[in-house]
Amino acid sequence: MSLSDRIEAGIRRLNDAIVDRPRQVIVAFLVLTAVFAGGIGLVSTDTGATDAFTEGLAEQEALDAVNQEFDDPFEADSESTQLVHTGGNVLTKEELTRELRLLEDLSQRDDLRVASANGPAMVVASAIDPSATTITEKRRALEAASPTTVRQTVQQLSENPQFSRAVSTDFNPTAVSASASITVVSHDVPAGFSGLQELQTTVQSIAEDYPSDIRAFGTGVTNAETANVIGDSLTIVMPVVVLLLLIFLVVAYRDPIDLSLGLLSLLMTVVWTFGFLGYSGIPFSQQLIAVPVLLLAVGVDFGIHIINRYREETAKGYSAIEAMREANNQLMIAFIIVTATTVFGFGANVISDLGPIRDLGIASAIGIVFTFLIFGLFLPAAKLEVDKLRDAYGVPEFNSAPISSSDSTLGKLLSFPTQISQYAPIALVILLLISGGMATAYGSGVDTSFETEDFLPPEELPEYVTALPGPFAPSEYTVTETISLLEDRFSTSQDQSVKIYVEGNFEEDHALEAIAAPNADPPGTLGVADGGRARPTSIITVIQSQAARDPEFARLVARSDVDGNGVPDRNLERIYDELFASPAGDRAEQYLTPDRRNAQIDYAIDSSASQSEAAADARQFAEDFRLEATATGQLVVFAAITDIIFNSAIQGLILAMGLTGVFLVVAYGVLEGKPLIGIVNLFPIAIAIAFLLGTMRALGLSLNALTATILSISIGLGIAYSVHATHRFIDEYNENGDALTSMVITFSGTGGALLGSMLTTSLGTGALALAITPVLGDFGLLMALSVIYSFVFTIVALPPAVLLWERYQPGGTDVELSSTPSHR
Repeated sequence: MSLSDRIEAGIRRLNDAIVDRPRQVIVAFLVLTAVFAGGIGLVSTDTGATDAFTEGLAEQEALDAVNQEFDDPFEADSESTQLVHTGGNVLTKEELTRELRLLEDLSQRDDLRVASANGPAMVVASAIDPSATTITEKRRALEAASPTTVRQTVQQLSENPQFSRAVSTDFNPTAVSASASITVVSHDVPAGFSGLQELQTTVQSIAEDYPSDIRAFGTGVTNAETANVIGDSLTIVMPVVVLLLLIFLVVAYRDPIDLSLGLLSLLMTVVWTFGFLGYSGIPFSQQLIAVPVLLLAVGVDFGIHIINRYREETAKGYSAIEAMREANNQLMIAFIIVTATTVFGFGANVISDLGPIRDLGIASAIGIVFTFLIFGLFLPAAKLEVDKLRDAYGVPEFNSAPISSSDSTLGKLLSFPTQISQYAPIALVILLLISGGMATAYGSGVDTSFETEDFLPPEELPEYVTALPGPFAPSEYTVTETISLLEDRFSTSQDQSVKIYVEGNFEEDHALEAIAAPNADPPGTLGVADGGRARPTSIITVIQSQAARDPEFARLVARSDVDGNGVPDRNLERIYDELFASPAGDRAEQYLTPDRRNAQIDYAIDSSASQSEAAADARQFAEDFRLEATATGQLVVFAAITDIIFNSAIQGLILAMGLTGVFLVVAYGVLEGKPLIGIVNLFPIAIAIAFLLGTMRALGLSLNALTATILSISIGLGIAYSVHATHRFIDEYNENGDALTSMVITFSGTGGALLGSMLTTSLGTGALALAITPVLGDFGLLMALSVIYSFVFTIVALPPAVLLWERYQPGGTDVELSSTPSHR
């Protein structure tokens, strides 16, 4: 017995088990559903917007080291909360006092674990009364001071880096005004503290009760809003998806009992998948919101095909059991092929170096296997058992006709491209190849991006979201607005600068010269000044600034500068000792660690430079340092992720396309002795992907943390249309031996199921465009487009390719241009 015969015999035995023992199959699946339901409670939520993407990156590890080792009192870390104070003028006595009252209230709450606070109000109060040590004492000192004293104190502090870094860039020392300020509240929490989110949201709620516009910002607040985004997006998207699916399933099934079976199968698919996430420990993130939508789309596809084919067989006069046996024998191989190719498409993302994309690949691939098992085994068994009960109790069938037939208007419309293809199949294939190539060339210029804002809601939610009634109403979001405010009003925005993290012994005579030398020939994006030299901010600039204010220190620096270039070459240990003991000590700690082993250098980037250009220049520039240096900063980290996203997209596409092509060639070669039909099967989806890529660029959409998966996922989801059509074609071709006739019959019958599947899938996945965050909205739009393209090119591109396959295969004959297809 050949391999093909053994496979077919195995499939027949499996189908016999489904048809002959449906009750046992139903019970087994219901038991498994109960088991998987137990894992749903174990599902955790990943609320870190970007944290999971940065794990393991050398650039992020360097940035973590910078944040941990260098003291910046106004830069919040993971255990601090930023209080962002905005208004007409936040430096008036009244506003500064309100800020201290808030800090006093926070410090008196034991559960908030306030260790210290640094901000303009604290600095001004300390300058007014240096003996005030507690927040309460500082508040009293400020209240006792006159408005004139407060104004004079602020003017005196205008040159103090501690003060100036905490106020907005519109700070006017003469008018004593600024529109915003930042106060950092540090919390005394142990390493690995898990209650930061609750702690910071409590601070946020307390701040909201104050008359001043003071908002809390930090990791905990961001994570809380990210969690709300996931919940709100599911609340908005899933009802729309279910409603759309329900509408089209009603049209496709036209029978409430069949509809109920289809919905039950979809529910089981979701339960199994979420149960797997819980048992496997994969956290549910924003990216995974797409998984249930994708599975529902594929499940609808499978369900429509099995019910529609079953109805076609019963329409021929077969009994229910024989009709299901025939339908399953015909569809099971197609389902297996679709499942395998979809797993290749979805699962190709597991090769990504980014954890969330890998998780998406694993979850979707496993979910597709579950979908095959439930719709390929459980649904046929349940359909048979329900039909037995229907017959036993005399429940009528409402409408069990197939969606389309060769005599229907829809059937004729769907087979029209096939009729056209018979006249010039070569010209049509060449035209499709040229247009696909042009779309690919154009789409190759699509942008790649990674931004925190992709995962956060827009500053102003769309009206259709804000108008939703009670249970569907979204949460209140502030993080995006706060991020925009910080970027607009403060000069410390990390996306405008890069850092060089340098490791070495900075007490050695050559150390400072080693970090100054590369500045003589920097890349153009790193803020190059007149003369072609870079103007970084580093421990050298702190030394030079202190020398300009302290003559004695200046003489020490001059004596230590052998070559007269303004950079000390000796006595570095003494210079550091005096610098750290001076008023500039706090500033020095921002650029050199107390043990003098590590330093950071800040470089402003040219405003016209792109993120990728600046990051590439920074990485190259780091190699020019004699000491070990690493380029880092948020811009560099995000650029590194962007590079990985692009590589993941291309590698995933190649892997998915390659595995799918090889599998189809082998499958059709083994099962049908027609290996080249596998290449024909892949042709429509290849054209669809080309047009999808071109559409992305035309619409201005970029490859980001989620849309990077769209190319491989589109292969997995879109190949189903071509596989179902090709498999039906082979069944018909084996019977009548004429490709044109077989294609007409295929699209007259299976074409209706493909159309119904396309409508439900495109609208179902397109509902993700209603999600709150841009990353999900873009993914939903592209997913819908990919499904539409896959269907259209299956109808348009498959017929001429099949006709050419028939013409040029061994023993093939030319297509007769005048032939009229006969219909079965």
